[in-house]
Amino acid sequence: MSHTQGYSRRRLLTLAAGASAVFTFDRTLAIATSPSGTGDQTMQTRPIPSSSEPLPLVGLGTYRGFDVAPGDPLYKQLPAVLSELFRKGGTVVDSSPMYGRAEETTGELLSIHEPRSPAFLATKVWTRGRQEGIAQMERSFSLLRTERIDLMQIHNLLDWQTHLPTLREWKAQGRIRYIGITHYTSSAYEEVEAVLKAEPLDFLQINYALDDRGVEKRILPLCRERGVAVICNRPFGGGDLLTKLKGRPLPGWAPQVQVNSWPQLALKFLLAHPAVTCVIPGTGNPRYMADNAGAGFGLMLTDAQRQQLIALVS
Repeated sequence: MSHTQGYSRRRLLTLAAGASAVFTFDRTLAIATSPSGTGDQTMQTRPIPSSSEPLPLVGLGTYRGFDVAPGDPLYKQLPAVLSELFRKGGTVVDSSPMYGRAEETTGELLSIHEPRSPAFLATKVWTRGRQEGIAQMERSFSLLRTERIDLMQIHNLLDWQTHLPTLREWKAQGRIRYIGITHYTSSAYEEVEAVLKAEPLDFLQINYALDDRGVEKRILPLCRERGVAVICNRPFGGGDLLTKLKGRPLPGWAPQVQVNSWPQLALKFLLAHPAVTCVIPGTGNPRYMADNAGAGFGLMLTDAQRQQLIALVS
């Protein structure tokens, strides 16, 4: 699907200086960084419970990594990040108004992506008041350069009772396709649970990692019961998890599940839970994006393998 509004390439060249060169380079980079064994396979998908639409298992979070402007050397890597995501079969690109320039950067780069971007665009409303929420969401449409947003989420449940009627109205109009809520701390689980029980929702985005498993007790089972898709944010536990695992040998069974790195294994741990629909590790590095995407291929972990990983980080 197209997420552009006809912005001309000429108008965008100044904003994305050097981007075309990066896209040309990216085709070589993608081959060099392909996770071993994926070949030309397509990333696995899971159905969104409310619609049965298939969603690829691994997406991209834009927090920090996409909060950069044209002219920054890091900006020039970002077209390759998106190309890696799409080449591996991923589509979900998640952003938020609280992520600095991330929405604007995402919109710029998706508008010039060749071939046409297949992105499943997800963003959030993060303010108080009905009119303030409408204004913020309209700005997100503008920054993302799109006429339709796939998933609009109420960020950290801020003023959710006020925003939810607007989201339902916009969904009925076709401006947004799915509605969700988000949070990232265990202190909010009680409220998250209450909202899930009270309101029909399409998505929950929540923190879940090998060393942060609080959602397993009640939140994930409730999502399965209510037919709510789950997107995992902070899938590396804020970064501490990978620090703990760095330098340790992978389990001997890792090749059997087509894993060649700890990040892939940490993501596969989450994807082995039947309530999880998609994981969105954040990165601005195309090599990390390629590695992360590898978690969407091969066999999922068994219960015994999951328990071995839990014991490893306990």
